[in-house]
Amino acid sequence: MEPSRASSRARRRRVPSLYLALAAVTVVGGTAAGTVYVQERDAPLASVSSSSSPVVVAASEEASVEPVTLPTVDPEERLAEAMESVRVADGARVSVAVLDVGSGASAAYGEASFVTASIVKVDVLAALLLRAQDEGRALTSAEKAYATAMIERSDNDSASALWETVGRAEGLAAANERLGLTDTEGGDGMLWGLTRTTAADQLRLLGQAFGAESELSAASRAYLQGLMGKVVEDQRWGVSTVADGSACALKNGWLPRSTTGLWVINSVGRVTVDGREFLVAALSDGNATKEDGVALVEAAAKAAVSVFARE
Repeated sequence: MEPSRASSRARRRRVPSLYLALAAVTVVGGTAAGTVYVQERDAPLASVSSSSSPVVVAASEEASVEPVTLPTVDPEERLAEAMESVRVADGARVSVAVLDVGSGASAAYGEASFVTASIVKVDVLAALLLRAQDEGRALTSAEKAYATAMIERSDNDSASALWETVGRAEGLAAANERLGLTDTEGGDGMLWGLTRTTAADQLRLLGQAFGAESELSAASRAYLQGLMGKVVEDQRWGVSTVADGSACALKNGWLPRSTTGLWVINSVGRVTVDGREFLVAALSDGNATKEDGVALVEAAAKAAVSVFARE
């Protein structure tokens, strides 16, 4: 059916006069406030000045262009895709979590709980530093000696001494409540190496150790970071292999389980890649050999950092 002449005229009247004016002008500039500067073309309409001076037409909603929103990709989806290329042997498990310090974006792969082995030593030192802060004192010379050996050389006797000082599992739990760790449970008695944790919880601990918003004071954070930056050379594997040169601070853990002979291999720390800082926690178990586990956590750490480093 043909539309009536009246309705056609009505539609023509609804065309904004601004469109007719802009049809005869050329955009030549603009301002931050949104004003558009235009200049006449040949044969201007009556509504546009015929002088050679630029005229100003205020931009309106009718003349605006809607911004295009590009689809975003979930970092955890990216990480899951990146982990597809990581070879995990039959019977082994791996979990990894990463934080891009600059943007604050993070991602985690896997939610399982793992035995900590020696990475718990970072948590023990954090608990010790909190205790000293509460008591308004610096670490004693003996505590400093134990802390240095425990972190830099992964000395187990020193870890046992400080585990006792912080109150074993109960004391660690009290510290972790303040530090925001929700899925870490201390080992029974003196078995600090059998503490259980998740990659996400270890990322939270790293955030407390390296972030500005922390229960740990600036002096405590600097002390802990300094020790993690001086780990002996033969223990600088794991997340450190992702970093540029020696730009990393880390703590590794390794433990053959007596019941199975399979290895727990873990690595946590801060790395710098192309000038960008990342916090990474990679946990694994069920590894046939120590070397297999080291290769697994290194591959997981590399995959995790690639999620953000490629942006």
